Amino acid sequence: MLTCVEICAGAGGQALGLHLAGFQHVALVEYESEYCDVLRRNMPDWNVICGDVHHFDGTPYKGVDLFAGGVPCPPFSVASKQLGQDDERDLFPEAIRLIGEIKPRAVMLENVRGLLDPKFDEYRQSILDSIAALGYKVQIKLLNASDYGVPQLRPRVIIIGIREDEPGVFVYPDPHPDDAPTVGETLKGLMGANGWKGVDAWAASADKIAPTVVGGSKKHGGPDLGPVRARKAWAALGVDGLGVANEAPSSDFEGVPRLTKEMLARVQGFPPEWDFGKKKTAACRMIGNAFPPPVAEAVGLQIRRCLENG
Repeated sequence: MLTCVEICAGAGGQALGLHLAGFQHVALVEYESEYCDVLRRNMPDWNVICGDVHHFDGTPYKGVDLFAGGVPCPPFSVASKQLGQDDERDLFPEAIRLIGEIKPRAVMLENVRGLLDPKFDEYRQSILDSIAALGYKVQIKLLNASDYGVPQLRPRVIIIGIREDEPGVFVYPDPHPDDAPTVGETLKGLMGANGWKGVDAWAASADKIAPTVVGGSKKHGGPDLGPVRARKAWAALGVDGLGVANEAPSSDFEGVPRLTKEMLARVQGFPPEWDFGKKKTAACRMIGNAFPPPVAEAVGLQIRRCLENG
């Protein structure tokens, strides 16, 4: 099995996908204790390092197969102020420092679509140039989660670096947009868990993929489905986005149902057994900020092919 070091691991979406693709995590760095608890609870064998990535020394992990991370997105997100490199939460410099210390065979960094905005052209190029200067062949591409079996659009920028001494060639995974199930297909079982009589009609009408699930910040993120535009898109799918329910609708429920945190996790591509804890607000934030595991798995498999078949 190939080895991996991951920073900004969050609640484990990218890590789980890479694990399913055949990577063994020798270290996962995450700052927030609630996220660390989720990682340890779901994957007890993982070496979870709960601390600030600024203080993480990569030299003990020199030569691992993959260095990965979903560095914080607020510096580039349209939902934030888009301060880019002037945002104190920008951790690209730390990622580049660690790539230099670890010298992995491959690099995978994920971020929001906003990183591709013209206002960040110069900074984005400086990131790519810095990785290339460390001895990597670098690529960048926007991928939609719905192209890899996830029932929501969720566009994400994926930066890949392959060390120059690796003979293999990395190719991004082919998109399969027809494979994404609808919200109704994805959630019918969960929505009907308490015997709701209207579940069949609801599932039939929820016949499209979801808008991008959002998590919000620690200060402002609540248990709802996002801003007005997102809630309108959910409403078109027969979902009340003003809040998140504690359980599925009762058998005689009438009206527009709300999703539970378990349903949100399923829309994000997590397996049913992944445990986000009992606190609904915290769980919704973790889920909404996660990287869909199926996308990470698809990209991870391509990195694995590159490293093993070179």
